[in-house]
Amino acid sequence: MAAFILLITAISLGWLGYMPSMKELENPESAVASEVYAADGSLLGKYYIKNRSNSKYSEISPNVFNALIATEDERFADHSGIDGVAVMRAVVFMGSKGGGSTITQQLALNLFNDNRASNKLVRVVQKLKEWVVAVKLEKNLTKNEIITLYLNTVPFGDNTYGIKNAALTFFSKTPDKLSIEEAAVLIGMLKGNTIYNPRRNPEKALARRNTVIDQMEKYGYVNSATASEAKQTPLKLTYQRLDNHEGPAPYFRQVVEQEVKKWCKVHKKDNGDNYDVYKDGLRIYTSIDPRMQRYAEEAVAQHMKDLQSAFAAQPQIKNGTIWQKGKPKEALKSLVQRSDRYLALKEDGMSESDIMKEFNKPVHMRVFTWETKDHMKDTTLSPLDSIKYMRAFLSAGFMAMDPYTGEVKAWVGGIDHEYFQYDHVNIGTKRQVGSTIKPLLYTLAVDNGYSPCSSVSTAPQVFAGQSKPYNAGGAKYGNMSMKSALALSVNNASLYLLNQVTINSFIDFAHKCGISSNIEQVPSIALGVSDISLYEMLWSYTMFPNRGINTQPIFITKIEDKNGNPLESFIPVQREIINAQTAYKMVLMMKGVTEIGTAKRLRYRYGLSGEMAGKTGTTNNQADAWFIGYTPQLLAGAWVGCDDRFLRFSSTGQGQGAAAALPIWAYFFKKVLADNKTGINSKEKFVEPADFNNCGDLGATGGQYYDGGQTGGVDSAGNPINPGVNDTSEPVEEIPATEWDK
Repeated sequence: MAAFILLITAISLGWLGYMPSMKELENPESAVASEVYAADGSLLGKYYIKNRSNSKYSEISPNVFNALIATEDERFADHSGIDGVAVMRAVVFMGSKGGGSTITQQLALNLFNDNRASNKLVRVVQKLKEWVVAVKLEKNLTKNEIITLYLNTVPFGDNTYGIKNAALTFFSKTPDKLSIEEAAVLIGMLKGNTIYNPRRNPEKALARRNTVIDQMEKYGYVNSATASEAKQTPLKLTYQRLDNHEGPAPYFRQVVEQEVKKWCKVHKKDNGDNYDVYKDGLRIYTSIDPRMQRYAEEAVAQHMKDLQSAFAAQPQIKNGTIWQKGKPKEALKSLVQRSDRYLALKEDGMSESDIMKEFNKPVHMRVFTWETKDHMKDTTLSPLDSIKYMRAFLSAGFMAMDPYTGEVKAWVGGIDHEYFQYDHVNIGTKRQVGSTIKPLLYTLAVDNGYSPCSSVSTAPQVFAGQSKPYNAGGAKYGNMSMKSALALSVNNASLYLLNQVTINSFIDFAHKCGISSNIEQVPSIALGVSDISLYEMLWSYTMFPNRGINTQPIFITKIEDKNGNPLESFIPVQREIINAQTAYKMVLMMKGVTEIGTAKRLRYRYGLSGEMAGKTGTTNNQADAWFIGYTPQLLAGAWVGCDDRFLRFSSTGQGQGAAAALPIWAYFFKKVLADNKTGINSKEKFVEPADFNNCGDLGATGGQYYDGGQTGGVDSAGNPINPGVNDTSEPVEEIPATEWDK
């Protein structure tokens, strides 16, 4: 007995290995998942090494406690950490009638060493350590605290730790709402979280659930009628595992993750260590509106499915001849050589010719498709053909924000995050913006004395240092009003305005508006030759509906620690770029784009009503399609194109911004406007500044919209003539002639 007491004392003092302090036991350092929330408080996703979150005692259903005690430790309320009866039973029956560990002992194991030793002698010492820790826990914590701590640390399968994550993952509900049978399923998993996983082994999980319910009846937690009813209830899961690909806003969550990682590098905890987004249980609150996010994802899918069908039907795409020469051939070779398959075969010492033979052998694989609900299909393709197949999918980027507060409401970076993880909204993703840059140029001109009704030339322009005129199209119009030139997106008119305000002044102004991307000192910047992100373009457009105030987009509103203590709040950076008079003039001119210009199909084809303004954009050979537009309450933009710029629509009719990108914007706003819970409605008006002077409203005297002899033009009052039901009557987006600069 003296030797045993000495052994226990040595263990307690840490002479036989590390022993945690009570402070460590009460506040275990187990990695806690950080959680990211939408604007309405709903959970968007998590960042973790182990998917673990904590719950308070009051946040857990009594059904969970009852099921756990009845199954794992029926004398939990009576013992002091070690159950002598259970220990003797385990020894006498060699564990065949249950183990000897109490809930407190199991918690002790979870807290300081969750790996049971295989060596018997080491395991005996480990068991004694568990006893010591269990007694410490019982002396310092209440029973409620112990059982809650246990439920917060135990693994439930599918890399979920803690009752909160288990309830959310398997039943899509918080733990306080778990029914008897649901609680029994989760507690049943503790005996073996793989074999009794209800997703993997539903029959075994059902049988184990019913065993737990029998135990609850045996110890008086439910009566026989309730137990019988619960056991007859079918096993029903609402499985929603929040991982990198599944769940709402996967591209957005990826961006938030990277931003919070940057934040963690410059923010420290009380102990001097930097915060860790994967371990410290941060609570990250964002501006995302779940309704708008859903509508944005639906709008992208709705349009891109139809657009992809037309894109893939093009002969060069359909028969694969696009890959046979020039840049596509070189790009395909590079894609092959960067693939994991190629690198593995190369590492194995296989020759180039043998590797290519392997790349031409058909194999079974799973690929992306628009034809199924889950966007995947099993097929047989050669690895080479699979690369061609996957690269030929059009991608998209879409973002919506409040131009006044800067809060990002929806963010869709691509068509499917599992297969295409490149984010086409992010500030680091840049594409040629085409004519969406023109409103910034027109703004600078208006701010320097030009009027929407001022006459501008559409003749070819000669710039300093150039020996011949630059003709980008539109000379047929002759002199025309600025508002007409913007509505019809006449390229030479933009070159004329650039010549007036100068290239360097325009570059400085664009940067002032929030565009940090490089803008070349060439005339074609007036036509959108520069590569700029969708995020930056929306940032620059905020000044139009916001009466001249430029607002930086924000998507993280605040960060708290795992206990809910505030760490930082975020507010948008705002600055006045132009006055309200100039901003409203631009709003009126950009309304013309949606009424009689390149975006008029918003009204006659998609039936959108109310005030709206915007600008289409198309780049060389239809490699990029854009539309950025806004109502008095909401600003949004869409981009469409392939990651490889040589993969594009062969016709301007199909590939221009109005056809390839604008429909996403239209579908999104139709859904948003139809849902009164979004707070966005079509009755709102752009606010006219006091003493506004604009040489007459759009379409009135003082500079008419130019018809140009096209069906679907305007009459002398600026009203559309026979808008028709097809797109042939629309002004076609002019294409920047970037080769001229080269």
